[in-house]
Amino acid sequence: MVFAAPGEALARAERVLRSGPSPLEASVAHQVIGIWQRDFGDLGVALDHLRHARDFAARADSAEREADVLGTLGVALVHAGRTRQGLAAFERGVARGNGHTRARVLYRRAYVWWVLGRHKEALEDLRRAIPVLRQAGDVIWTARALSVRATVHLAMGAVDRADADFTAAELLWETTGQEHDKAVAVENRGLAAYRSGDIPAALRLLAAAKERYDELGTPPFMLYIARCDVLMAAGLAPEALAEADTAIATLDRIGGQSTRKAELLLTAARCALSTGDAQTAVARAAVAVRLFSGQRRSWWETHARLVLIEARVAGGAASGRLVQDAAAVADRLVSFGAPASSEAFLLAGRIALSLGWTADAERHLGVAARGRHVGPPLARMTGWAAQALRARAAGSGRGVLEACRRGLDVLDDHRMTLGASELRARATAQGAELAALAQQASLAHGGPRRLLEWSERLRATVLAAPPTRPPADPALLASLTAFREIASRAEEARREGRPVPALEREQRRLEREIRARTHHTRGAAPGGGDRFDPARLLDRLGDARLVELTVLDGRVHILLCGQGRVRRFAGGALAEAVAEAEHVQAGLRRLAHPGAEARLPVVEAAGRRLEELLLGAAASRLGSGPVVIVPPGTLHRVPWALLPSLRERVLSVSPSAGSWLRARETEPPPGGRHVLVRGPGLATGGAEVPEVAGRYAAARILEHESAQVPRVLEELDGAALAHIAAHGTFRADSPLFSSLRMADGPLIVHDFERLARSPYRIILSSCDTARLASVGADELLGLVTALLPLGTAGVVASSAPVNDSAVVPLMLALHKGLGAGLSLAESLRDARAALPGDALHQATGWAFAAFGAA
Repeated sequence: MVFAAPGEALARAERVLRSGPSPLEASVAHQVIGIWQRDFGDLGVALDHLRHARDFAARADSAEREADVLGTLGVALVHAGRTRQGLAAFERGVARGNGHTRARVLYRRAYVWWVLGRHKEALEDLRRAIPVLRQAGDVIWTARALSVRATVHLAMGAVDRADADFTAAELLWETTGQEHDKAVAVENRGLAAYRSGDIPAALRLLAAAKERYDELGTPPFMLYIARCDVLMAAGLAPEALAEADTAIATLDRIGGQSTRKAELLLTAARCALSTGDAQTAVARAAVAVRLFSGQRRSWWETHARLVLIEARVAGGAASGRLVQDAAAVADRLVSFGAPASSEAFLLAGRIALSLGWTADAERHLGVAARGRHVGPPLARMTGWAAQALRARAAGSGRGVLEACRRGLDVLDDHRMTLGASELRARATAQGAELAALAQQASLAHGGPRRLLEWSERLRATVLAAPPTRPPADPALLASLTAFREIASRAEEARREGRPVPALEREQRRLEREIRARTHHTRGAAPGGGDRFDPARLLDRLGDARLVELTVLDGRVHILLCGQGRVRRFAGGALAEAVAEAEHVQAGLRRLAHPGAEARLPVVEAAGRRLEELLLGAAASRLGSGPVVIVPPGTLHRVPWALLPSLRERVLSVSPSAGSWLRARETEPPPGGRHVLVRGPGLATGGAEVPEVAGRYAAARILEHESAQVPRVLEELDGAALAHIAAHGTFRADSPLFSSLRMADGPLIVHDFERLARSPYRIILSSCDTARLASVGADELLGLVTALLPLGTAGVVASSAPVNDSAVVPLMLALHKGLGAGLSLAESLRDARAALPGDALHQATGWAFAAFGAA
């Protein structure tokens, strides 16, 4: 009953003990309480009850009862870190039991062997136990044994065998009332999906398992570990680290299993390493190594030592001793049959390369590279990274590029299985090293055109194909509606000075729910998206110039495309450019308010310095036609129109050359519907909207109560032009919750992603609507990048706070140009020139940029 109705089992056992039971009944009741406390509560309390259960079994003179209790006690002792005592209890239990009871004890010992990382012993005990359990018709214990065997197979990398056992176990569970065990079965399927590379399915199944655990009130510590692994694979390492830390704190609070604490510490170390926090990773991994060692868990200890060495190397350490340590860990992992051995050999090879030990590096990298053709996607990428490093050490530029191409092809296939744009963007971080190696090889062995190809290879890949539209999920739609209502109430409370903590907590809960549900969406089949073709770009540019900025080893390289060729120029240090861009942004924020005119010369001087750093000698070779700027993600906040050589030009910005090409070739929708939206709370009341409406016959105007999110989305879908005057909010912590304020609450990026086709042209006359978050290798998340893959060919938006009053004349002039048949970039250039010459209006013009090619 403990795993069918845990709370009821505990209550009934306690009632038995109060009723003056016989020794046999007391033994059973103490064992039930011991199991409950062992798995869901205080391990010290569990051990007390299980020792009582053992003693009462002896008084009852029941060898079978004593054997059964000894099996339960053995598990608890191992979880408490008392491995020698636990194994001794199993020896006695196996000796005391017969037939069916002995098979149950063998199953429990097999589980413990798995906990200890001794997989061969686990499989041997299961080989002896499963036939006996099946012959006895013991459905529950057979299903448990199959589940443990599947988990052992997973640890050894045998995903297909694991999946077969998990499936067989789940079929058996469906014939029982074991609700906790059924939740474990769902969790196990999620783990198998993760190991096979299906991240959305893994997230969905683990979420379903957690709902079941929550209903039962049973803390799922193994689930937390699995979720952390999946979140890291999805590029969500900060969330994984927070979840691991929360689980550790919960375990400490209830006095739970020390074995689980060690595993959670190892998981936290991996998460910290993925976030770039080497110091935290070293601290967590070192404690995990000590705990595993004390628990006699060599398999786990070796994995923790691998993470500890990785963290030390990430912190800047490199020595011959670390090469030896990494190689020793790799050999131990091979002896265990652990898939992580390839990762260890790669680490040993990296350190050896950094020390100039080429022979050692070749030996270790050669072993790591063997895994490039088999296993889940991220394991194969490890193999291709090793192969690329081998080729670089051998001086083979062609070999580096081939290995990088093959590795990034694996990543592309993996990314396309992810339906959510956020996960696709974050997953590119796993290919950053391969892309950098290829760029370095292109710079050393190829020409500017090849460097352009590789700069595009992992840039703005999310825009290459639209995200998979979430299914018509009633729960998701309900969460979005509830989120808008709560966010709207919180905003109203802030304006009125009322407390909002409860509303903010509920808003954060709904955000987590919405985000999780979008992450469950599976992508299309592998091979989606298109590949960048430099020849096609040069052909479509005409008299325009495209400037792609790429960063290698902290320096900006300028690739000037036009007139049928690609030329490379040297730029400045990236760190200097980022710092200068931040100064400019601060200056524009000041200039958005009257009385800051004295800041104008400072901002203009910063613009000149940015030009030197980011355009260099290319500034004088831009020709007289339009210019397209393609910056890296770290420079997306540069107000490009401020740079002297770009101020008078037709200027547009694009996240990648490939996305500019796609925008250039996007056809406007038939019908030419124009939609004008006016949100609440604007200082000017959206004064430009009525005047703009007069320029377009039959324009749809949404304002006041008609400017509610469902109606706005309905009108935006497939429109030729949309103008939205509304307060914009950028969320750096969660960019897909960046929003525009409508009458019923925020219109967020997740809402836009539900459109069948976003407007062909869209003008966002709001603050911060062009602000983006840089994630992954070189990806950007925000309002603008959400629109571009959904059918929008051009966007006008602001990268800084702007003065509402100064925006009105800019928008009117912009629409005048559009009415004359000009593009967004042409209209924006002319609109800037038409503004008054004071600092307030100039700063407003610089804050806006045209994105895309419409």
